[in-house]
Amino acid sequence: MDLTDFGPGAQYVAGRLIQGGGEPFQVVNPADGSVVEQVALADTADVDAAVAAARAALPGWSSATPGARSEALTRLAAVLTDACADLARVETAQTGKPVKLATEFDVPGTIDNTAFFAGAARNLEGKAAGEYSGDHTSYVRREAIGVVGSISPWNYPLQMAAWKILPAIAAGNTIVLKPAELTPLTSLMFARACTAAGIPDGVVNVVTGAGRTAGEHLVAHPDVAMVSFTGSTPVGKRVAELATAGVKRTHLELGGKAPFVVFDDADLDAAVHGAVAASLINGGQDCTAATRAYVQRPLYDAFVAGVAELYAAIRVGDPLDPRTDLGPLVSYTHRDRVAGFVERARSYATVVTGGRAPEKGHDGSDLTRGAYYLPTLVTGAAQDSEVVQGEVFGPVLVVLPFDSDDEGLRLANDTPYGLAASAWTSNVHRSLRATREIAAGCVWVNDHIPIISEMPHGGYKASGYGKDMSQYSLDEYTQVKHVMFDTTAVARKDWHRTVFGDR
Repeated sequence: MDLTDFGPGAQYVAGRLIQGGGEPFQVVNPADGSVVEQVALADTADVDAAVAAARAALPGWSSATPGARSEALTRLAAVLTDACADLARVETAQTGKPVKLATEFDVPGTIDNTAFFAGAARNLEGKAAGEYSGDHTSYVRREAIGVVGSISPWNYPLQMAAWKILPAIAAGNTIVLKPAELTPLTSLMFARACTAAGIPDGVVNVVTGAGRTAGEHLVAHPDVAMVSFTGSTPVGKRVAELATAGVKRTHLELGGKAPFVVFDDADLDAAVHGAVAASLINGGQDCTAATRAYVQRPLYDAFVAGVAELYAAIRVGDPLDPRTDLGPLVSYTHRDRVAGFVERARSYATVVTGGRAPEKGHDGSDLTRGAYYLPTLVTGAAQDSEVVQGEVFGPVLVVLPFDSDDEGLRLANDTPYGLAASAWTSNVHRSLRATREIAAGCVWVNDHIPIISEMPHGGYKASGYGKDMSQYSLDEYTQVKHVMFDTTAVARKDWHRTVFGDR
């Protein structure tokens, strides 16, 4: 199966590609404005068809043994491995991310996640069976929830599709995924790979449509039992409202504004290099990217100078060039949004480097047709300013000084978000305090960004709730049933007398 042949359309329902009933839409390469694929978006009838296919497939898939589901996911990992070059190429074309990131991070991470859930499918945890009342044997069953409606974002289309689909189907659910209409292609490739791996038709379905039509209809659909959403906090609130009306289980991974806290005993060189990598990964379009660096006063000036020097050397250019460090942002609209944050910040802060769209790439190529934006370093902003508090979602790092440890940790926590953070120190007591007191779902020490399939990813506060990846994610997609057997064979039980009759 050629996963890159999108044939008649961008909807994948019951194991086949179909044409959507909605408006035509162009998937655009943000590096040069060229059209990657022309699709027809999903309408509500397409969503209904996908949910119906998922519902029809649910009895067979949910009753399959964990071993059978595990074997299917193992085959899926092999199919994805065979298609790794195509996946990386298409991911780069639709997002503009550097091909070296897609090749070395997005695709292998997705394959590893698939292999992990192949194993996790056989490990549905529950409390050991036992006679907890004395007269009964109790045990716990973990069962599939039903049809899952998931919405994934445009920044990591392939990985986010996997993060939604894998734990859901490993636990025996079926799924309808709505990817961002800007970047649906690798999600469709992933769904087609599921079919190639022998996963039954209807278990994995994809509808490519706009949020206000296809997305809202999917979330509110009466046959959808659980909703999983990754995206901005304002949209997450809307998703929660719609899901709550139907009493659906919800899983929300929302915005972030990750602090990068550098104490005065940190390895300065490591912190500078770490900040550059963590702020520019995926063009800064990462909810865990380092966006606010708090640097203790003795290291502040040297840190700013070091980051500025490395930012100036970043190779901006064609994302298909393996030498390129930073490609375009996902769209011209988003590039202008990022630029707006920086332009407004000029009135109250200092733009040390960057702060504009480049005209030439690192190889002298013309970049004016693309949605490019230079790595941008901002200093002198107040803690309550927009650029410090708002989710810029671009290659922009704001650096602020602090004096005491108390102040640094207070500032780190001083946003509505709590998805990820890092602390940089050589002191074990400082690191333990930071990891304990920073309110975030993930806190790295002397690094920032690495993720692994075995560990959970998810936020605190306005960054949402629920976990992706890991056994914790698999548990999110199950419902727990307590089963209790009488062991006495006594007809007239003693506890009955608390309701009627005498002892």
